Amino acid sequence: MSPDRRMISPLPRVGRAVPPVEDPPGPAARPARVCLLIGQLGLGGTEKQVVLLAQGLRARGIETSVLLLFEGGPREDGLRASGIPVVHLGFPHRAAGLRTLPANLAAFVRLVRELRRTRPDVLHAFLYHSYVTAAPAARLARVKVLVAGRRSLGDFKRGRRVLLALERVATSVTDLLVANAESVAEDTLRHEKVRTDKITTVYNGLPDTAFEPVPPATIRTGSPVVLCIANLKIYKGHRFLLDAIARLRDHALPCTLVLVGEGPQRAALEEQAERLKIDVRFLGTRTDVEPFLARADVVVLPSLHEGMSNAVMEAMAAGRPVVATDVGGTGELLRGRGILVPPSDPAALADGLGRVLGDPALAARLGAKAQTWSRDHLHVDAMVDRHVHIYRELLERRCAE
Repeated sequence: MSPDRRMISPLPRVGRAVPPVEDPPGPAARPARVCLLIGQLGLGGTEKQVVLLAQGLRARGIETSVLLLFEGGPREDGLRASGIPVVHLGFPHRAAGLRTLPANLAAFVRLVRELRRTRPDVLHAFLYHSYVTAAPAARLARVKVLVAGRRSLGDFKRGRRVLLALERVATSVTDLLVANAESVAEDTLRHEKVRTDKITTVYNGLPDTAFEPVPPATIRTGSPVVLCIANLKIYKGHRFLLDAIARLRDHALPCTLVLVGEGPQRAALEEQAERLKIDVRFLGTRTDVEPFLARADVVVLPSLHEGMSNAVMEAMAAGRPVVATDVGGTGELLRGRGILVPPSDPAALADGLGRVLGDPALAARLGAKAQTWSRDHLHVDAMVDRHVHIYRELLERRCAE
């Protein structure tokens, strides 16, 4: 990616250390108030990053609140425990049509009123529904700076003209787009046709606890443990992973596959595992993934497309060897520090897993490299400081206009 496209001083290229970001003295050094807007606070990676960013901003003396379009979720308690206000706006959950128009309008009015009441210097919206809603609300409330996150590749919008039209209008009045991977930024430039000076990249962040050793979980098996942490959705590619595990079994390398996550594909995957006669443990939704990472012989992510995977980042921080498909930002994380394979290819996936499981020295080297690199590049402090720096530069530009 060409560095001259960045309106904000760029994050260094992959493989180079992130320099400390220092704010100049004076009242313009940093924003006083920031609002973060997202749909809900479930267990997804974006929601986790919103919580980490909110907590980091508050720790730096910035008044921070989180606004929810639809509903709360399990991450809400952590925000409230940190003293961060959480405001429910009450939009109907992913509903459309004339029937829900009054409720949507009422919720939109609540959003504008909340922004006028709190008068944030920056409104930062995450994910599609949030940033297309934030654009008109921010202008009506006269918010100084509007930032929109790009957290994944835009495959879900391809060919959907209404979604694309709404996004283009929202982007036209947004000050900056922040991608969480270079691949996501490139995808945005290529398909959304935004100006090259209107997007920058900030990697997701990991807290100190992600790097701390923990006792391994108890998994009763005599076989190597292959761990996959991902929602059971079709684009995560679990069906190819199950085929790969069956291939390993047929080549005298039986494994126990542990799946952490829940989703609409569970029944189909359970049926597939039974048909293939492989050992698959479905653990459902878990928040205590660290002990399972400590127990795993290898971590795998077979996604068909991906933004910047928190599951891969957490595996790297735990020092586990990772085998993953080379999609989205995963290659940025793992190139030279993990095994990358093509998506939708069970044979290649089985080969990658077999290489790691059959060579303990290789597994140890990959795990050590991944942990060292993630500690240098993916710590939450670097992520939060980078955002503060971006907010400050945008505010200074706004004040100079």
